[in-house]
Amino acid sequence: MLLALVACSGIYAADHSNPAQGGINNNGRIKPPLAPLTVLCFSSTPGSITLTIRAGATGTPAGFSVQWMKAADLAALGGRWPSDGNSFCGAAFSGVPQCINYNLTPDAEVQIAISDALIDACGTSNECNTPLDCNTVYAFRAFAHANNQFQRSPFSYGQCSTAPCGGGAGGCTDTQGYWKNSPNTWPVQNIMLGTLNYPQAQLLQILNRPAAGNGLVALAHQLATAKLNIANGANPSAIQSAVTSAGALIGTLVVPPIGNGFLSSGTTSTLTNALENYNMGVTGPGHCQ
Repeated sequence: MLLALVACSGIYAADHSNPAQGGINNNGRIKPPLAPLTVLCFSSTPGSITLTIRAGATGTPAGFSVQWMKAADLAALGGRWPSDGNSFCGAAFSGVPQCINYNLTPDAEVQIAISDALIDACGTSNECNTPLDCNTVYAFRAFAHANNQFQRSPFSYGQCSTAPCGGGAGGCTDTQGYWKNSPNTWPVQNIMLGTLNYPQAQLLQILNRPAAGNGLVALAHQLATAKLNIANGANPSAIQSAVTSAGALIGTLVVPPIGNGFLSSGTTSTLTNALENYNMGVTGPGHCQ
């Protein structure tokens, strides 16, 4: 994904008041906790924030998790994260063959893009459908997963902001999470993906389907989103060529779960990234406020 670099402020702390989960290792001894992570801001777009997750001295041998919510909402709670997991978003990152390896060695780091496009990211588990708001500060916390030798690490914290909103005379764009969660606002009820015309009910099934390594699904997510944005008044000049090329690439393939079409991620990634950048507000008229 191409991301516009903007200023982000990162802070770090370990929450020793929330101890890691206990357990016994394979030698019959109490497992020590993994070293805490460092959470840093790397870059952002109006609809995404890219974090740097840096492992401590013990690495992340079983991956890690990141949770987030608006900093203003956290401040309204007195700075205490809610115990109800439905009150914030989260994603787990683990090592999967042919994906980015999130099982970090000691002091290694990786960049992760937090957005509603995580549903299509390889090696992640994410049930949050809420898109990030532009020009908004988000609070993050992260921990390394436990394994058979270590307890999970204590929480580490950071705060980062999405980039400023866009829009204006050329309209504006929203991300796939917005359209998935707001079917009553759709400007059209049918969209062409390749040579096939899909009604809204089928499109919602497609938007709720994780890509799971299928580049066709990820491409369909961003193409459908771009077409909804254009139908809603967003200037298409920056993305029309990619829209046409994506339709030609999909052709007669039927997008899962409606059908069993498949394209490799390597085949679709350039077009998917271009469409995602348009929908995120990196290119085109900008992200809706």
